[in-house]
Amino acid sequence: MRTLIYALFIGLMSVTSFQAVAASGGVHLDPVELDLSDKASLQRGAKTFVNYCLSCHSASFMRYNRMAKDIGLTDEQVKTNLMFASEKIGDTMTIAMRTEDAKKWFGVVPPDLSVISRARGADWLNTYLRSFYLDDSKPMGTNNTVFKDVGMPHVLWEQQGYLSHDDETGHLAHDSEGELSNHDYNTMVSDLVNFLAYIGEPSKIQRLALGKWVLLYLFILFLVVYPMKKAFWKDIH
Repeated sequence: MRTLIYALFIGLMSVTSFQAVAASGGVHLDPVELDLSDKASLQRGAKTFVNYCLSCHSASFMRYNRMAKDIGLTDEQVKTNLMFASEKIGDTMTIAMRTEDAKKWFGVVPPDLSVISRARGADWLNTYLRSFYLDDSKPMGTNNTVFKDVGMPHVLWEQQGYLSHDDETGHLAHDSEGELSNHDYNTMVSDLVNFLAYIGEPSKIQRLALGKWVLLYLFILFLVVYPMKKAFWKDIH
């Protein structure tokens, strides 16, 4: 029991420390509403992911056939529309770029995004993907208010356009318009974040669905067991 209490205490302290580190950055994070049951959103997010992220970032803990089943697509739909770096539907979502080439070209290996939503948080991702701005001092020509001096370019610049950054106020403003309106771009980002949250914990959809039935079962079991307990112990004081 003492070991269990100690482990729980350490876990609580770790979570608290992580939150404190995240808060100490002083960056305002824009909240995003996720709905893992919204298969249309997950499908749109998957499309954005494979078209704009999967060329550099892998998601090696996710298999195409598992994704197809969970987000409401057939294997054929995935093969035709979402598989560009693999041939077998049972393959994981890896990339063709070699590690040594990535380090040579970018200076750092782009991280695997399988659990990025759990590591960074959905609100962080939502804000990060909307906070790139022009910065001529950087090799890629852009910077980010959430992740300062990030090596990643603004891959969604055609959709969002370019933003400028006011060093005094810290505000971002459009320097050039993109293909999408601000509302449509925010929707695109939220769908992508929704998909990243899904691949971070694919079983969460089933777990939440099953959890309702488990709670119902426990409630019914309580209605049966409690009267039995009273009957067994009624003569014991």
